[in-house]
Amino acid sequence: AGPTVEQQGEMARAGGRTLAALQPEQRAEIIYRLADLLTDQREEILLANKKDLEEAENKGRLALPLLKRLSLSTSKLNSLAIGLRQIAASSQDSVGRVIRRTRIAKDLDLEQVTVPIGVLLVIFESRPDCLPQVSALAIASGNGLLLKGGKEAAYSNQILHHLTQEALSIHGVKDAVQLVNTREEVEDLCRLDKLIDLIIPRGSSQLVRNIQKAAKGIPVMGHSEGICHVYVDTDASVEKVTRIIRDSKCEYPAACNALETLLIHRDLLRTPLFDQIIDMLRVEQVKIHAGPKFASYLTFSPSEVKSLRTEYGDLECCIEVVDSVQEAVEHIHKYGSSHTDVIITENEKTAEFFLQHVDSACVFWNASTRFSDGYRFGLGAEVGISTSRIHARGPVGIEGLLTTKWLLRGDNHVVSDFSEHGSMKYLHESLPLPQRNTN
Repeated sequence: AGPTVEQQGEMARAGGRTLAALQPEQRAEIIYRLADLLTDQREEILLANKKDLEEAENKGRLALPLLKRLSLSTSKLNSLAIGLRQIAASSQDSVGRVIRRTRIAKDLDLEQVTVPIGVLLVIFESRPDCLPQVSALAIASGNGLLLKGGKEAAYSNQILHHLTQEALSIHGVKDAVQLVNTREEVEDLCRLDKLIDLIIPRGSSQLVRNIQKAAKGIPVMGHSEGICHVYVDTDASVEKVTRIIRDSKCEYPAACNALETLLIHRDLLRTPLFDQIIDMLRVEQVKIHAGPKFASYLTFSPSEVKSLRTEYGDLECCIEVVDSVQEAVEHIHKYGSSHTDVIITENEKTAEFFLQHVDSACVFWNASTRFSDGYRFGLGAEVGISTSRIHARGPVGIEGLLTTKWLLRGDNHVVSDFSEHGSMKYLHESLPLPQRNTN
């Protein structure tokens, strides 16, 4: 029998500390090596993935969107490798970066520096490509990592974890990333508050909600839903509207940053632009659900929506009508999930109102919802998208996996020296930060 999950947690903690103590170049070397292994061992990875897909199809348990997520391909592996190299290149000064320096008093200097969070538990469903991505981000940020994948991706996860450990072993930190293969239920893992510092669920909104409920004293980073809106304003450009809506909804409907509700200004209902939107959605075979206000304008209509808070995850969307940008913002606040929301307009004043007032992690003007992604933001990859308001928000890359600690360097200083009758005075002077390594 292999190690217990408690032992794996302790190994990840010890391995993570050794990893954090490496030079930034050494952590980058591990990630570059993993990127190379993803392309060098492509055949073996795809063979293992084929086994998972065959088993899933034979059992008939997975819906089509989940099967798509389970599937790996040469192009997916190539994209993964590119993303990993981006992480390696951008990770050089993530751990140990000085973000504040203060001279408290003569010969008493304070620094605030970035440090890893500790041990992360990442729980993911049907997405084997998540494993190398998350591993690279944990390596770059010096965190120990426990990975718990869905059993539907068991073969793929096994080979990808083996390659991750092979890359880690070039600097003797193989234990930093652990794959939990025991039959431990997710609920049991969520109780290991002495071993785990942060839980990151990657999967369905149901999975995230279950983990948020089960986590005992461990913070959970993530979002339970991706109910993303696109609002089409009266001043929208005809050329931009169908392109942005098509990309937001049809490019990858199962993604958490895909469009789910289309808000249209009432004045556009009897215009050629509205007809073009509907025609495009029909051509793309998107099933339309009518919101209550939209349904009231139509003599015949698509099925009325059951809930305005629906994440379809498929070629379906809701259309609702609003009277103004203010009403669009109110609708988003009432029914959205604070993930990603978009306005299409040529009116800069209206756009700025939307950007400032929509209280979501990502708010865009004249751009597809699909841009809310760590790779597209230049973060290399992401461990997920957070709609939380504390710590990290939006696509979470290396920076979101770091916290800080305070370093105080003194010379026989004691607090009593600073009392009313003491010999010392507080200076509290800001000091310049050291030059960042931008290589």
